[in-house]
Amino acid sequence: MSGQIAYSLLYSIAKGDVFGKDQPIILVLLDIPPMLPVLDGVVMELQDCALPLLREVIPTDKVEVGFKDLDAAILVGSMPRKEGMERKDLLKANVAIFKAQGAALDKYAKKTVKVLVVGNPANTNCLIASKSAPSIPKENFSCLTRLDHNRASSQVAIRCGVPADNVKNVIIWGNHSSTQYPDVHHAKVTVQGSEVAAYDAVKDDAWLKGEFISTVQLRGAAVIKARKLSSAMSAAKAICDHMRDIWFGTKEGEFISMGVYAGGNSYGIPEDLIYSFPIQLKNKGWKVVDGLPINDFSRAKMEATAAELVDERDTAMAFLSQ
Repeated sequence: MSGQIAYSLLYSIAKGDVFGKDQPIILVLLDIPPMLPVLDGVVMELQDCALPLLREVIPTDKVEVGFKDLDAAILVGSMPRKEGMERKDLLKANVAIFKAQGAALDKYAKKTVKVLVVGNPANTNCLIASKSAPSIPKENFSCLTRLDHNRASSQVAIRCGVPADNVKNVIIWGNHSSTQYPDVHHAKVTVQGSEVAAYDAVKDDAWLKGEFISTVQLRGAAVIKARKLSSAMSAAKAICDHMRDIWFGTKEGEFISMGVYAGGNSYGIPEDLIYSFPIQLKNKGWKVVDGLPINDFSRAKMEATAAELVDERDTAMAFLSQ
């Protein structure tokens, strides 16, 4: 919890941006033992912010403390991919981590806990955590594709020369990886006071079907190349958006993107996956937005990212049963 994303994230949560301006907060910070001295520094800084809502900060390296009676769990850490590492090895390492975290949630957290998985490969890590926590409803687990969603919204807004909140209902389908499909066929842009379809606002179909998609898919790598560090500020902002929408709901007629359990979806996506869909939220529950028309271009991209997730799941499940 002392890493880059967490450092950007904790201030926003502690000052009330996520769970409301009148909701007191107890932050429980779980990290690996070598990071505990660093964590103490983060605790000092949180104290030094003198935030009225922050009642207590508990740093720990023990899961029985870290997961005790949680209302919300944000699983930020995972095993990062090291140079020369096969994807398979990465999955194996993360299965071990998220199996342990899922089991700890199952044992110590509230059954109503909302669990957000951020650490990559986020969709599959989320599925493993959920399967390792059988007493917590599957619906309580989600993974972060809001950063991709925000990236897509912002790209369209910049292209149209409008503020970011003038763009709504972009969709990220599938995996939080370079196979994800950022889809603007159902998005709306407010231009000079009137709401128009994104394709009509952008007026450049070739860009929307080409460079726009690859820019969003590869944005994480572009940030790493430029900054020599991964997206932290923008990831923390996306986590806040995601959790706030779970707590307070989406606006009428609007939807966002999050990775959720695919069971019962109407888009023909294999059931036993965590897959990013267009989602509406209300009373801390979510539903997939059904009935959006899907053209052949979109269908092919939705299926390609689903195929990658099936492959990841099957590899991970083989490790899980070992």
